[in-house]
Amino acid sequence: MGSGSDAERGEPVSANDDCGAGCAGEGDRAQQLLDDYCRSLAVERNLSAHTLRAYRIDVEDYLAWSQRRGIDPLCCTHQQLRAYLAELDRARYERSTVNRRLSSLKGWFRWMNLRGDVEEDPAHVLQGPKKRAHLPGVIRPADMARLLSVHAKRDAKGNPREQSDADIRDQALLEFLYACGARVSEASGLLMSNVDFAQKQAKVLGKGSKERIIPLHDMAISSLRTYVMVARPHLLDGKQCDYVFVSTRGNQMGTDAMRKMFKATVLAAGLDPSLSPHDMRHTFATDLLAGGADLRSVQEMLGHASLSTTQIYTHLSPERLKRAHAQAHPRA
Repeated sequence: MGSGSDAERGEPVSANDDCGAGCAGEGDRAQQLLDDYCRSLAVERNLSAHTLRAYRIDVEDYLAWSQRRGIDPLCCTHQQLRAYLAELDRARYERSTVNRRLSSLKGWFRWMNLRGDVEEDPAHVLQGPKKRAHLPGVIRPADMARLLSVHAKRDAKGNPREQSDADIRDQALLEFLYACGARVSEASGLLMSNVDFAQKQAKVLGKGSKERIIPLHDMAISSLRTYVMVARPHLLDGKQCDYVFVSTRGNQMGTDAMRKMFKATVLAAGLDPSLSPHDMRHTFATDLLAGGADLRSVQEMLGHASLSTTQIYTHLSPERLKRAHAQAHPRA
């Protein structure tokens, strides 16, 4: 077998190849089409600025690769796209990154093909590399207790400690994340008007601007109420802010500040420094399933669009599976 065509190797395509001489200068047109695509996603799918930026970065990486290879990005072949993905693999990109890049290109080419901007959609026939099996990180009960004691009224040994206003806020935030499995972005964007202390629930704005109402247990409500009544007014210092969690300067507490606080708390608790706030979400889901909650309810509380996304947590709950087996099997 030969070493493959120039297109398969991602080599420059000559004027006699499929693209033809008229493909010169398509880089600027491709950039304009990318701009139009991102605007279309913002309007039609109401995607967040963060998601749109990710799409743009993915496609622009492909455009830069095409320019280096002398390939017209708008009339490439699926072999050339495969060469691009192969280069990412050789550069040791994570499989999830390669798959995300391919997904972004598939969406862009499909959109252009439907509009008639390109005659062919070379991306639709491609498949990304299979993902390695990866289970979400879960915080063990003893470690969770240590984590939640760092900013609490009592330390891990039960000794009383004096809380600062920031401690009270951070404790309320950690209790909130663990109580309802909220994402950090949802906690940062939580509005005062969306916390119902009487009904013990909160309304959060999730991915795709989808709202959902999630219940809160008594401990989380108590921690939030203490923060709102005692610490938050001091942090605001006369300022007005619609968001629940505020910084020491009285502004909305951003996601970066929340992650920084979480990392500092993990270190203070002497836990694995690789733990992230999202592990609180994983732990929430796993604990609910282990406690007997049905998968559909957990899906609603997490705000997952697909039940298959939630099902990964069943692999983390062997006790739940044993209990289901014991209840259902006729000889158990």
